[in-house]
Amino acid sequence: MSVLDGPREEWRRILFEGRPQWVKPEGEVLRLGDGRTTPEADALYLPPCDPTKIICIHLNYESRRVEFRAPPLTTPTYFQKPLTTLNSHRGRLNRPANCQYVNYEGEIAAIVGKPMRNIAPDQVWDHLAGFAPANDVGAQDFRDTDAGSMLRVKGQDGFCPIGPGIVRGVDIRQSRVRTYLNGQVVQDGPVSEMTFDIPYILADLARHITFLPGDIVLTGTPANSRPMQPGDVVEVEVTGVGRLVNSVQDVPAPAHAVGHQPTDSEAVRRVALGQFPPRGAGQA
Repeated sequence: MSVLDGPREEWRRILFEGRPQWVKPEGEVLRLGDGRTTPEADALYLPPCDPTKIICIHLNYESRRVEFRAPPLTTPTYFQKPLTTLNSHRGRLNRPANCQYVNYEGEIAAIVGKPMRNIAPDQVWDHLAGFAPANDVGAQDFRDTDAGSMLRVKGQDGFCPIGPGIVRGVDIRQSRVRTYLNGQVVQDGPVSEMTFDIPYILADLARHITFLPGDIVLTGTPANSRPMQPGDVVEVEVTGVGRLVNSVQDVPAPAHAVGHQPTDSEAVRRVALGQFPPRGAGQA
């Protein structure tokens, strides 16, 4: 059965009695496999999958492409986040004390359900386990290094919260992505705004890469990614799927001043704050 079909079904993963447990939400409680329940409000969430890879797409929402003043795209480009970026519902987002431009990017995570290699776009829905809200957090202070790979921008520990659970039986093509900062909507875009839809993205990548159960593909963010501050609460909602909630805290800067340091350049501010000049006005 396709991930789009059937009744809505959600599975979450929590730490319960010292062990990871799969649970199903039932109102204000979560039901364990042995029949017991635990209050949802008390749950300590874990990421709802164990990926071998996390792959992300650049500028896949039209509003984001327009915000960047980028020309129309004819082919997608991608980057990876390390597995140590994984974070969970209600997890903390750490902003190093020497950074000031740690941005939210609300996204839909497509989670692989069975091995996927060399498949056609119309086969993708049958290979997915489900979907989850995700936040492709980035420290834009490092935009001036890594030659476009964004390793230090998007690859810091905890910079990929995902959850609360995996949802199937929802026609994700009809959903919207909304990001809230301290209760105010700051991003809002329909899935129909994607330049490259989910079947295209997965089929494109699977020509060359074997996807395994649990792998994550982040499918892009709408316009208006902006910095978060310590104490902020950021929420990513995918209609029909759920809402991911995280809070931001300051942590110490790295102990050793080795390698590229955070910068506050014009290029950094352009992306972090959305200060893009009109096309033809000197933007690279």
